[in-house]
Amino acid sequence: MSLRSFAAALLADDGTEPWTAGVGDRLEAVVAAMPAHARFGLRAAAAAADGYALARTGRPLAALTAAERESVLALLTARPVLGALFDVVKMPVLLAGGTERMLHHGHGPGTTGDRPAPPPEDPPLEDPPLDCTPSDHWPARSTADAVVVGSGAGGAVAARTLARAGLSVVVLEEGEYHTTGWFAARPPLERFTRLYRDGGSSFAVGYPPVLLPQGRAVGGTTVVNAGTCYRTPEPVLRRWSEDLGFRLAGDLGPFLDEAERSLRVARQPVDVLGGNGRLALAGAERLGWRAAPLRRNAPGCRGARACVAGCPNGAKQSVQLSVLPQACAAGARIVTGARVSRILVDPDTPGGARAAGVRLRRRGGGEAEVLAPLVVVAAGAVQTPLLLRRSGLGGHPRLGRNLSVHPATSVAGRFAEDVTAGPGVLQSVGVEELHGDGILIEATAAPPGMGSFVLPGVGRELRRELEESGHLATLGAMIGDRPSGRVLGRERALVRYGLDRGDGTRLMRAVRAMGAVLFAAGAEEVLTGLPAEPRVRSLTELDDALARGGPRALHLSAFHPSGTAAAGSDPQRSPADPEGRLRGVRGVLVADASVLPSCPEVNPQLSIMAAALAVTEAWVERGGADGARPAG
Repeated sequence: MSLRSFAAALLADDGTEPWTAGVGDRLEAVVAAMPAHARFGLRAAAAAADGYALARTGRPLAALTAAERESVLALLTARPVLGALFDVVKMPVLLAGGTERMLHHGHGPGTTGDRPAPPPEDPPLEDPPLDCTPSDHWPARSTADAVVVGSGAGGAVAARTLARAGLSVVVLEEGEYHTTGWFAARPPLERFTRLYRDGGSSFAVGYPPVLLPQGRAVGGTTVVNAGTCYRTPEPVLRRWSEDLGFRLAGDLGPFLDEAERSLRVARQPVDVLGGNGRLALAGAERLGWRAAPLRRNAPGCRGARACVAGCPNGAKQSVQLSVLPQACAAGARIVTGARVSRILVDPDTPGGARAAGVRLRRRGGGEAEVLAPLVVVAAGAVQTPLLLRRSGLGGHPRLGRNLSVHPATSVAGRFAEDVTAGPGVLQSVGVEELHGDGILIEATAAPPGMGSFVLPGVGRELRRELEESGHLATLGAMIGDRPSGRVLGRERALVRYGLDRGDGTRLMRAVRAMGAVLFAAGAEEVLTGLPAEPRVRSLTELDDALARGGPRALHLSAFHPSGTAAAGSDPQRSPADPEGRLRGVRGVLVADASVLPSCPEVNPQLSIMAAALAVTEAWVERGGADGARPAG
């Protein structure tokens, strides 16, 4: 069965709605951006659905009427395990369907939902200049004082710190450089598939499977996050410093201040908060719960709800608009389309093995080497362990272990009014009443398929939900988890994640809390995310549904992976030492989310930037005492 036929069956394409006709072709474009194993999995799922239809009716799905297709798909998704897997398959269909419907209704490229973004008073400002060179045009051999692998939150700060200290710095980024003008000229779906690793299809293996999206572009995941900026909570910093031995965390406050200044962090103004955020505030107020607009790095936000696919207005200060231009102004250079295959090591230097640079693969083929006595690894908590293993530096027994994420789930409330009318922020309000228990609730407004919420139903029911999604207000909850995952592999990551029993209990509690906020705000019904009981009309019904269900029935996403090369004082438990230096080799620093000893319990961009700043400044203050010295 083709993916086009599968999309037609899933959305009941019976010719009554013109926009459904193009969903199949657009779905093919989404799938083409995914890696081979994901493409195979989706096509296998479509073929399995067709096989199930043949077994039940003697005819393939394409030969059934719309009502017959819905009946077959409903039976297929009623099974718990199959239902969870089917939700994963639905997401690219919703991505394609939401985009096709948006474009059919005449909304422009920079829009994401049922309403176009407000016309800008001024065109987007020109992006600050970056010194970017495609890897195809970089010399086969070059030298530098320091090489930074990765250009996200940690890598950008590391590059700026070292360049300002007088080092010649080369930043290597596997992704490409995209400007604000590029974002503004393209629909969200095209941006989404280009800006995420594996077209947004990355996931962690477990029961249930967990989606794990990761950015891949100049600026890393900061390009596609929601712009929410929480400071690392003081209890977390104390635990990192006093219990786990990450010495630098004991004085991270000034570095957090600097990260906030760099990103121009401020409380989100209410004028573009959006209906979703206003309803979250109203519901929390009626319950007597603590809630407020979030602190974000988006001065001048115009409420385009496009953060997860690159800001089309240049308001969100992701690091390619803030930190990297400062790094380049200090002399750093960025090489794009450069996948680092290994860190080069000189084993015969006095005092033991020392980094000697990196070898990279060019996007167009061939290799190059950048020789340097300092290598800063900032490829992210999933990719950093792979690079260290490829380099022969992966011998520590805890490398790739200790993976912490923010397991997340969402619910939606249906309201009589159109929640998406007018401008609105994608992630606008934080409900912090349960934050002391590790549960953080945030009002979200991602377009269908781009968030962690999956619309329920199949066939005409699913199509109706997509058409009426403007009346849904969505809340998402994430929890600070017990590190229970692992990153395996050398070339391609295999992420394993088993949901801890206690974390599952807190997720169910979070669903209940989100339902309470939505009903208090006046929701007519709440979409639970539970396949067996997707809709409830009261808090009592929600309690009953939760009592009959369990956390493994929820559709889960995971965000903010961390901890896979954690810093700490115990050499047996921490691959990096208390100052972020990789154990077993000199001249390698870890300066991304990998170095965090445990879950930061909040959106982690500030935590990562502050940690990277602390690690690299400590190295500079030592005068490169581990074998590489700053120039001059």
